[in-house]
Amino acid sequence: MRLLRLIGELALIFTLQSFATAAQSPEEKGLAIARQADRRDEGFGDLTADMLMILMNKHGQKSERQMRIRTLEVENDGDKSLTIFDTPRDVKGTAFLSFTHKVGDDDQWLYLPALKRVKRISSRNKSGSFMGSEFSYEDIASQEVEKYTYKWIRDETFLNIECFVLEQYPVDQKNSGYTKQVIWLDKAEYRVWKVEYFDRKNSHLKTLLATGYQKYRDKHWRPDEMFMVNHQTGKSTKLITSNYKFRTGLTDSDFNQNSLRRIR
Repeated sequence: MRLLRLIGELALIFTLQSFATAAQSPEEKGLAIARQADRRDEGFGDLTADMLMILMNKHGQKSERQMRIRTLEVENDGDKSLTIFDTPRDVKGTAFLSFTHKVGDDDQWLYLPALKRVKRISSRNKSGSFMGSEFSYEDIASQEVEKYTYKWIRDETFLNIECFVLEQYPVDQKNSGYTKQVIWLDKAEYRVWKVEYFDRKNSHLKTLLATGYQKYRDKHWRPDEMFMVNHQTGKSTKLITSNYKFRTGLTDSDFNQNSLRRIR
């Protein structure tokens, strides 16, 4: 009798869980997926990496830029990041500092060595091109869950990977360059494989593809390559990242706008 009662209780729990999942609205399911993806990457602390940016115009002509990136995880807020350009010569010493926030406008500064001054990036300009690439200032900021509202659209197989497909809508519609983004995340690890960006006229503007994921510290997944193509201009940008290092000892003092001029 005890066994039968236990089986009955387990069946009831399973039924209730299934009903709860089925009862989720597309918006609730989308938010739950986004939160789970965010939780999966918590605790990385800080990281450094090397990055190669390859710019290509619609005629296939290429130019390259070498960068170093640093990122600091901030408790109860968005990440801090610093990007330093090493080549080519005309951009050497340029540095971009970003403080992402869960709520409100992000803080972003660009140091231009030719002018020897630090320029603050206005929230109204976050849709602008980052250093001539197809990535905007908005794209390269950390993607905090609170910055968007969500909607689950469907489940779909992409590149032989079972994925959730979500739409996310910027909370700051006034200053965002997008009406929405459509995102493919795999069901196994909640990694982003594809993002479609729609401009303020709701036209398909860009597509991002992430490939070559590798796992670090038994938890944190990072792609080796990100490829962004602009369907309206024919231009594209590839970011190739290497030499990831986690827990390097970075602190708040390494992300200071007053020290941008002294970065080497």
